[in-house]
Amino acid sequence: MNIKLAQCFIAVDDHDKALAFYRDVLGLQVRNDVAFEGMRWVTVGSPAQPDVEIVLEPPLANPNASPADRQAMAELLAKGMLRGVIFSTDDCDATFERIRAAGGEVLQEPMDQHYGVRDCAFRDPSGNMLRFTQPLRR
Repeated sequence: MNIKLAQCFIAVDDHDKALAFYRDVLGLQVRNDVAFEGMRWVTVGSPAQPDVEIVLEPPLANPNASPADRQAMAELLAKGMLRGVIFSTDDCDATFERIRAAGGEVLQEPMDQHYGVRDCAFRDPSGNMLRFTQPLRR
């Protein structure tokens, strides 16, 4: 049996702002941007990983969610409490400079970690933490 990651989800509160960041700043490809019955299915992905997509969706896309649950999720997103993703890069410092120059909200400048990577961190326009890691050369 062969199991591979196909899609992961990142909660966003504004698809257009999210696209501007993930497409224009990070350089990801827009794979899908489809509207259907008041919803929007937006996926992006790295050109280096054509079989993996990131779905950009509202914090609680379940149409059966209560207004209270939607509000709670929106508040968690605004606080940056929902999980983002960790990207790998072959040059953490160059990636950091590109994102910072584009106005990315810096959470951590590049630094060597004791667990074998050099990494940095940003918040996306919705408040999600994104880390960018590069294996340390030994």
